[in-house]
Amino acid sequence: MIDVFAPIAAAADLTIPAEHRRPVAIVGAGAIVDVAHLPAYRQAGLEVTGLFDLDAGRAAEVAARHGVPRVYGTLEELLADERAEVVDVAVAPGAQPGVARQALAAGKHLLCQKPFAPDVATGQELVGLAAAAGRKIAVNQQLRFDEGIAAARAMVRRGWIGEPTAMTFTVNIFTDWSAWDWLVTTDRLEIVYHSIHYLDAIRSVLGDPELVFCTGSRTPGQVAKGETRTMSTLVYPGEVRALVHATHENRTGDGEAAFRIDGAEGAIRGTLGLLYDYPHGRPDTLEVSSRALPTDGWLPYPVTRRWLPDAVAGPMGSLLRAVAEGGEPETSGADNLGTLRLLDALYRSMDSGRSVRPGSPA
Repeated sequence: MIDVFAPIAAAADLTIPAEHRRPVAIVGAGAIVDVAHLPAYRQAGLEVTGLFDLDAGRAAEVAARHGVPRVYGTLEELLADERAEVVDVAVAPGAQPGVARQALAAGKHLLCQKPFAPDVATGQELVGLAAAAGRKIAVNQQLRFDEGIAAARAMVRRGWIGEPTAMTFTVNIFTDWSAWDWLVTTDRLEIVYHSIHYLDAIRSVLGDPELVFCTGSRTPGQVAKGETRTMSTLVYPGEVRALVHATHENRTGDGEAAFRIDGAEGAIRGTLGLLYDYPHGRPDTLEVSSRALPTDGWLPYPVTRRWLPDAVAGPMGSLLRAVAEGGEPETSGADNLGTLRLLDALYRSMDSGRSVRPGSPA
């Protein structure tokens, strides 16, 4: 059965061809840049021209640790560097649109973090600015490129489980939100800053739902102000459904982070190893049971990479391919508007207690 996995592994490959590579500058020197972006780019063979952060000392420390040759004194200095064709914007969500506008005006291609924008209208504005400037925008929805998720999606697309009927994520963990000061005080938390990963991954397999329902809550004694426990149901045409059940206040140590895709001819199931021992994590697992192949029971797929840092190379590689060859990145800003509409609908459902159609008027 090993040979049958060859096209699946190829679909999940994160290699960035030499002819696609362009110099990258990074705005932001926070923890995610330190532990994920820079290691992933180094593994992919990308040149990082330099870093800029409002905390110049932090930028210098991170640059020295990763051998980045330059620390820019200002954002304007970074944007004036003609060698830096691509800018990775890794700042807090509230600051991201302003940086993106400046970078697009300077003629840069962009990788933005999720959430791409605070609302759909701002996202549409940025997509329009990029189109007018002839620049590309990708969103760092890197879970799509996690090997377990990417391999599962490839199995679905090859018809291994027949027509998909359901997709679920079950995440029951403890998250120390105090590691991010600004997250502790935000009114909106779990869906927009965590389950956004799962919701975008579901969209990459099933597309956009026609109806959603969501409920969210807090738990006694939690530090964070916003919701930390959510249940999101996505309704698709016919009998297809998706569910994300996430809680971040598991205080018993028996964490779980699993996903499953069911189909008419089988099923795929896996775990997200990163969340069992965050941020170090452990390898993902993935298995497929298929009557279409057939597999004679559950067949393990040999996952060799991790969500962080490895999958971070995926959105950047997709962006660089679009820059080199034309077309749009897989996680383009235009595509990510669908994820923003989904977040908006889920929060409106949470607030109203009613089901909501994504994209419908508030």
